[in-house]
Amino acid sequence: MTTSGLPDWPWVHAEADTLPQAERLLLDALRAWHGAARAGLPPEPAARLVLAAEDAAAAAPPLDALLRAAPVAAGCRFCPRVAAPEAALLLACALAQRGARTEALAALLRLLPLRTAYAAMPAAIHLGCALRRAGLLLRHPIREAMRHPPAARG
Repeated sequence: MTTSGLPDWPWVHAEADTLPQAERLLLDALRAWHGAARAGLPPEPAARLVLAAEDAAAAAPPLDALLRAAPVAAGCRFCPRVAAPEAALLLACALAQRGARTEALAALLRLLPLRTAYAAMPAAIHLGCALRRAGLLLRHPIREAMRHPPAARG
């Protein structure tokens, strides 16, 4: 079976600096949360500090809830590329914000078992709403990938 025409997973191994503004902010907050947790510090204030830079501090509690419900690995604060688990989480959040809940759940299922992924969905939805209220709209990367056919692979 051939797989030509299928888009690559969005943002996997992309340079973090090339992400759209909202996705970069979410990635930075995700990494700050994990960095604080690894250091034994409260993670929510670390994420809140990053989110406050774009007047999105209200998104810190749902982000905290999401990361507690969906314990996925994250890169260090200064990693130049987006790791696959980070990209899947960004995709799930973008889809949840856009109301594509089934697709968001499918993105979470790349990372988590069914019950854990299902339990993480409310936090992902609340996170998307908080970011939208702050004026941060995550992109719908699958829709964008389908608009632009992939380049021929040789």
